[in-house]
Amino acid sequence: MIKFRYILIAVVLGSSGCATTVPEDAFKLSDTSLQERQVQSRFFETKNEVELLSAGIAVLQDMGYSIDETEKNAGVVTASKTVDATNGGQVAAAVFLALMGGGNVAIDSQQTIEVSFVTLPSKLNRDGYLSRVTFQRVVINTQGMVSRAETLNNEELYSEFFDKLSKSVFLEAQKI
Repeated sequence: MIKFRYILIAVVLGSSGCATTVPEDAFKLSDTSLQERQVQSRFFETKNEVELLSAGIAVLQDMGYSIDETEKNAGVVTASKTVDATNGGQVAAAVFLALMGGGNVAIDSQQTIEVSFVTLPSKLNRDGYLSRVTFQRVVINTQGMVSRAETLNNEELYSEFFDKLSKSVFLEAQKI
């Protein structure tokens, strides 16, 4: 009887471990993906991709990011920075719950903002390159767990980056 129980437990655990479900909309683009891609992309009229990448690196460093990796042959630059993610509302709620006997509640403590800057030759205009930048953040709580991971969709952030990049590309082209 004991042997049968172990076999039954093994079958149940084995069959439940193999079951995976993929949501129907897992690979479906969101309704706003085209608008997001337009905010994240710009065309630069330059024949020198290395200068465009160099200008992008300078802008990211000016914005406080550390360059993690560059691959000029692929036209890719990645950068990141870690900043404080403490939210006053979360702290107040945690204190309130602790006073009510709720125990230790995790609150956001730090976030890593990761940037990917990519360039590729334009298919429509041979005298320029398309560039795309994405800003993503991963928020870690006080228990060391990821509480949120998301792409930042703040248009002002992307506008700031591309405005600075335009100026930097101009300065690079003028050798200033």
